[in-house]
Order: sequence, then C-alpha cells, then structure tokens
Amino acid sequence: MQDLKDTFFWTLRNRIAAGNPARTVVVRGIQRPGVLVEENELPTAQVPADVFLMSWTGMRVDDAGAVPLVGMTCSIRYGTDGNSGMGGMDRGRLMGAMDSELGAALGGTALRNVRKVDYSGLAAASGDGAAVAMGTNVFWGELMFGPVGRVGERLERVATVEVFGFVEVGS
Repeated sequence: MQDLKDTFFWTLRNRIAAGNPARTVVVRGIQRPGVLVEENELPTAQVPADVFLMSWTGMRVDDAGAVPLVGMTCSIRYGTDGNSGMGGMDRGRLMGAMDSELGAALGGTALRNVRKVDYSGLAAASGDGAAVAMGTNVFWGELMFGPVGRVGERLERVATVEVFGFVEVGS
C-alpha cells in the first residue's frame, strides 16, 4: 500500500511542478515543489500558505477478485493568504489558480493512471537505491472540491480523490 501512496504523491508532485515551477516550499532548508505529505512532515498547526498538503484519510481492501484492490481516500488541503503587495486582496484569484493547478494535475484531460513504482530504494540509508517500476498501475477517480473556507484571513479548501491500486504479488 505504501507503493500506491508514494506513486500518487510523486505523480502529483511532478505534475504540479511541471504546471507551475514557481510553486515551491522550503522544508528544513531545502526548496522543493509545493506538495507535502502530512504523514512525512513535522506536525504543524496550519497548512503552509500556497502549498498542497496531502493526507490519507481512508482505506478499504476489496479481496473479492483474484488480486486484492486497495482503495484509499486522499485529502488535499491548500490555502492562500494572498500576496502581501496586494494586502491579501488577491486571495480569491490565487485560490482559483491553485484550484486550476490541482485540476490540471489530477483531472480534466490529464491521464488518471500511472505505472506503480517502488520508491523504497530512494529512502535507503545508503542513498544509492533507485525507484523501480512495478507490474500494476495506480489510478484515481474524479477530483472533488470542497467549499472554500476562511481560517483567519486565509482562504482554504480541501479537495478529495479516491486512489486505487492492486496489491503486488510478494508485497
């Protein structure tokens, strides 16, 4: 199941970076594309501004077929304070831009499936591992946008998507 989560994260991260290379975040002194996974980061009281924060909020396994199918719910929270030069008065415009980026990365005409990849080699202590393509795909459904809310002066939204993948033999 970790392969499913990792593959979806890397896909979203790379698509957001390709669509808007300026959407970045600095984490522990390293600049990265502006997509974070909540379970992999240090706890924080709020979503960093202008960043997508992924959380895995549900999971189910359908073992009725020859190979179990895992379904997971991914919640993607994001928000903006607006630009300081505009006094935050452009929050709606910036929220709309983030909506469009997320929609382009996961919905619309974008492919909704990718080859599943084992990224565990990249996390090896030696650092000399590699990502390895696996035998099945990760695929997802329609991206569902929740309502825009306010947290203080920040506008925030949560979008959700159902992500699926078959359990690899030997996983």
